[in-house]
Amino acid sequence: MTFRTGHIGLNVSDLDTSLDFYRKVFGFEVLGESHEEGRRHAFLGLDGTLVLTLWQQSEGRFAAGLPGLHHLAFQVPDIEAVRRAETVVRGLGAVLHHDGVVPHREGSASGGVFFEDPDGIRLEIYAPDGAGDRPAPSGEAPTCGFF
Repeated sequence: MTFRTGHIGLNVSDLDTSLDFYRKVFGFEVLGESHEEGRRHAFLGLDGTLVLTLWQQSEGRFAAGLPGLHHLAFQVPDIEAVRRAETVVRGLGAVLHHDGVVPHREGSASGGVFFEDPDGIRLEIYAPDGAGDRPAPSGEAPTCGFF
């Protein structure tokens, strides 16, 4: 048996705010949406393929210190796409970790930008090459593990 991630589902506190954020940062299109009170949700994707579902059924901020999700990572083709995403993230005023694009570990060419969505869920956009021109913030430890 083989497995592949089908889509990711996230609880959000404000569907409209999260929709705006994910559409601007990732370029997702809305594939489906419900405005029914108590059952608001949205299906987001690229080229008609479902990638992310947002469910308005939470309050407060994401509790990174509790067991569960650590972060979500999205790969893009090149470091220029990471830098474009960083510009959008900065423009939205999102929490940005490591002050921009950094390698995954010391000596690594792969790397990305690490940030939070409006509910504090930790996100990463990375490329397999082109990030090795800066020092890694965590030395030999994986950058994505410590933000």
